[in-house]
Amino acid sequence: MALLQKAAPFSSSLCSPSAATPHSQRRSICVTLSLSPFTEKHSKERYQREQWVYHTTPEPRTASFPLPLDSPSLREDDIALQLPELKNLLRLLREKRENCGNGGGECAPGNVFLVGTGPGDPELLTLKALRVIKDADLLLYDRLVSNHVLDLVAPQAKLLYVGKTAGYHSRTQEEIHELLLSFAEAGATVVRLKGGDPLVFGRGGEEMDFLQQQGIQVKVIPGITAASGIAAELGIPLTHRGIANSVRFLTGHSRKGGTDPLFVSENAADPESTLVVYMGLSTFPSLAQKLMQHGLSPQTPAAAIERGTTLQQRTVFAELKDLSEKISAAQLESPTLIIIGKVVELSPFWPISTKEESCLMQA
Repeated sequence: MALLQKAAPFSSSLCSPSAATPHSQRRSICVTLSLSPFTEKHSKERYQREQWVYHTTPEPRTASFPLPLDSPSLREDDIALQLPELKNLLRLLREKRENCGNGGGECAPGNVFLVGTGPGDPELLTLKALRVIKDADLLLYDRLVSNHVLDLVAPQAKLLYVGKTAGYHSRTQEEIHELLLSFAEAGATVVRLKGGDPLVFGRGGEEMDFLQQQGIQVKVIPGITAASGIAAELGIPLTHRGIANSVRFLTGHSRKGGTDPLFVSENAADPESTLVVYMGLSTFPSLAQKLMQHGLSPQTPAAAIERGTTLQQRTVFAELKDLSEKISAAQLESPTLIIIGKVVELSPFWPISTKEESCLMQA
């Protein structure tokens, strides 16, 4: 195994009560202080950038027993705190639209942009995405939109976190649909920010379909998907003449949060193809076994990359049969992308000697 990392992550946490509730009845909101490049659940950065919707940032903790971070009650409390300001913003937008109509013209509904922000490195953002981000009235952003990208948002724009992690969805997909629709109908320019590309395992197709059925114009601005951005970072060609004549993207998600991937077909175990697994950290042991059962060589080169293209990137290289064990040993966390195929061996970071038990290198 070779472990390649750019920087060591650091995190701590602070718990504080909901500012809008009476002092004697306050429940704790747990605020995470982290050097993660992304928005990690109840991170301090999230509440700082969304002060407009909470009135104030959470106060220092006074309660002795905070609610668990994944508590449904905590999610409900969070939404309840946001509701007054969201309604107020909608009212202002509707009044502005009505005033426009009073001038004799007809004011069309706003636009929704589905914008891909790439795998994390803000320099991989497209010029078109940057322009749209700076012109937005409201931006609904996911967990894997990097903090550096969010720093590019115009000061007058409103940011609202709608991210999802395993076991905690700040908003359901249906709630996200309704937010997009409500603000677009009020005349706002709404930007839906997604990590990677919005139409590659990003549920962008569902949001686009829903909005178009309601008569809302949707424009998609593609982003560099994690497979392309991270493979390039490591010098891995996803296709290569004589080695890999195709590339396949797989989701590692299971339907009910289990350890078994949704589906692994026999032709996925093609030695002439490169496999890229998104969201597959928890299901990878089962997926690897199925690939080998379908005939893929246990010696196939593979890599697992945590937080790819960011300063916190960490990478584990190993043969397919050993990768699950090496991922556990390195304690990789989500988001982690997995690349499987002979092209992985072409990376300049592929260990020269597979006899080495481990090797730590600074990139």
